[in-house]
Amino acid sequence: MIVAGEASGDMHGARLVSAIKRISSGSTFSGIGGDALKAEGVELLCDASKIAVVGLLEVFGHLKDILGALRAMERRMRERPPALLILIDFPDFNLILAKKAKKLGIPVLYYISPQVWAWRSGRVKKIRRLVDEIAVILPFEKEFYRKKGVRVSFVGHPLLDSVKRGEDRNSFIATHGIRKGNTLVGILPGSRKREVSAMLPLFVAAAEKLADRHDNLTFLIPLASTLKRSNLDENGLAGCHLDVRVISEKRYDLMAACDVVMTASGTVTLELAILNVPMVVAYRLSPVSHFIGSRLIRVKYASLVNLVANREVAPELLQYDATTDNIFEAVSDLLGNRKKRQHMRRQLTEVCRMLGEPGASYRTAELVLDMIDG
Repeated sequence: MIVAGEASGDMHGARLVSAIKRISSGSTFSGIGGDALKAEGVELLCDASKIAVVGLLEVFGHLKDILGALRAMERRMRERPPALLILIDFPDFNLILAKKAKKLGIPVLYYISPQVWAWRSGRVKKIRRLVDEIAVILPFEKEFYRKKGVRVSFVGHPLLDSVKRGEDRNSFIATHGIRKGNTLVGILPGSRKREVSAMLPLFVAAAEKLADRHDNLTFLIPLASTLKRSNLDENGLAGCHLDVRVISEKRYDLMAACDVVMTASGTVTLELAILNVPMVVAYRLSPVSHFIGSRLIRVKYASLVNLVANREVAPELLQYDATTDNIFEAVSDLLGNRKKRQHMRRQLTEVCRMLGEPGASYRTAELVLDMIDG
């Protein structure tokens, strides 16, 4: 039985299911997920989109669906106990399910840790009590859990298998009719509407200042599947006088072609590290969220690339430091200094080395089958 409550978990879960099937072809699966897990033949007892909500009001609005999903999963565990319950991130729901599995004597593997090392660290006690083993994908997580008495394995980061460029820079430029000598600057404002409304106006304003200082700039924006072009236009893109290309396909080719990227914080910073692209990271929360988060979150950096390195590899401009002028100066500094870009690329190569080797799904699959055999 496997549970993935969000799109990224659905993707990583599907790769894990595929790897398990290759090793043990007779395996069957049920659980909660989305299109990716369904495509791998998982019998979905509930569609993840019905329960993957964020925020207290949204949870209350979907409480009937959430409770229904828990009941359906518990009923299946009682009637047809699975050999193993695999939980992927999504902690508020998954830890309730782990408690039910524990009572029924079903072993539990947690794959892809919730960020308990950043905030609400008290959940570690629950994980230690309810989970038989946790498979982590960030190198520092192994020591964190080991010190807390949790049985833990570092399996490497699954992005190392999925983040690949399909065509080189010259082919990308030719495909999109970009002048060969131009400098390419990526604008990655995030994949959620709230992120775009907070970050894109700042990035576009910084891009306009960059175009005034530097010649022959082309700006590239990948259009996330969760967004429409109108979401970009209404947040600063409409009416700007820049050479901007909004591209909805081959996202990794776009990112890899860039000389420098200005990006919102998130998993994307690790994707850029794997593609070896220099970046400036910026992020803003609502004042209320920032006030609460600043008192709860206990990590030194916001971006994963810096957390993995445990030092500032990429400049971070957060909250009140995330201004048009600061973003402009940080990106301009990288554009005008080739040695700085090369130095950052060397550091990004080291971050990738720390993420482990490709094959995270297969290593986790072997762990799954070892737990079942055990």
